[in-house]
Amino acid sequence: MRHALALEYDGRPFCGFQSQANGCGVQDALERALGAIAGCEVGVHAAGRTDAGVHATAQVVHADLPEDRPPSAWVRGVNAHLPEAVAVRWAQAVDASFHARFSATARHYAYLIVDRPERPALLAGRAGWYHRPLDAEAMREAASLVVGEHDFTSFRASECQAKSPVKTLSRFDVTRIGELVRIDCSAGAFLHHMVRNLVGALVVVGAGKQPPGWMAELLAARDRRRGAPTFAPDGLYFAGADYPASFGLPPTRRDPVVIAA
Repeated sequence: MRHALALEYDGRPFCGFQSQANGCGVQDALERALGAIAGCEVGVHAAGRTDAGVHATAQVVHADLPEDRPPSAWVRGVNAHLPEAVAVRWAQAVDASFHARFSATARHYAYLIVDRPERPALLAGRAGWYHRPLDAEAMREAASLVVGEHDFTSFRASECQAKSPVKTLSRFDVTRIGELVRIDCSAGAFLHHMVRNLVGALVVVGAGKQPPGWMAELLAARDRRRGAPTFAPDGLYFAGADYPASFGLPPTRRDPVVIAA
């Protein structure tokens, strides 16, 4: 029987979500834990892949699991076999047509940056860091210039395997919460490193090294070599995906919760 599950994880101990030959991916840990409960090999498919060091508050996956297990087996039972940095939040039987990746209609990311001279300790590895205050208003203005459907080649990793660089960014917001600058991104799909490359460019603007209009110039250039360095994975969270209501899923989006140092 097909099940959908939602995970949260700290990306620091893993080499990313995707399974690797040495078993260091979140997917590897989850498949081992599911297999321990199912008594057979289990494969999972995720709403979106995350790189090494990137976190998730609501990563949605699906797996085909035995029918003779109580619902709690796929949450508490699986969690007992998972490393402490990853946990299943809920599991639910779904129609066989459900696919965590292909059924998703939108994906959501949040990036958190601490901007102060001193490096963070309590948020080390859970938020990005810039060594002086950033101009969140300028960053917000710059972000607004790339919302919509565009060719995002300037913000695409060289190893990206997507067939097209054209994506539709439906949300790109910047807000300040005390010592934190928060960046929220939503799109139907993202290119490899797209969010971290966009964040890197916003930090350049927020630091006063380029005006907000530079963001539009980068977009029009369609040249990754002109962009800013890829920002650190530390503050990036996969915050969930949207699915048609007909699947009857529990909430599939979850806001990153942090306590500023």
